[in-house]
Amino acid sequence: MGKATTTVCPGDLGQTLQTLMQTIRERKTADPLKSYTAKLFAGEIDQLLKKIGEESTELVMAVKDNDPHHIRYEAADLLYHLLVVLERSGVSLEEVAGELNARM
Repeated sequence: MGKATTTVCPGDLGQTLQTLMQTIRERKTADPLKSYTAKLFAGEIDQLLKKIGEESTELVMAVKDNDPHHIRYEAADLLYHLLVVLERSGVSLEEVAGELNARM
């Protein structure tokens, strides 16, 4: 588990996810030796899925510890890796939003 970030200001989640997804798209063809995101795209899908499992487990442990700062940190890690999975799978944020909207 990583160390929680200490200087965090509230933000707009929708805008942040859009900006992060654009950054992921831009970095997916970068040099995997210089970009962690590019490395996730170049590697086997199983490695990325393993990372999703790892980040999910770390989030669960932070929740069990009732540590809001660590929960925030691990949730951000999980969201980042989830966005990489979505991009790699060809699923857009708009499609996910549509799915969530259909459930309300």
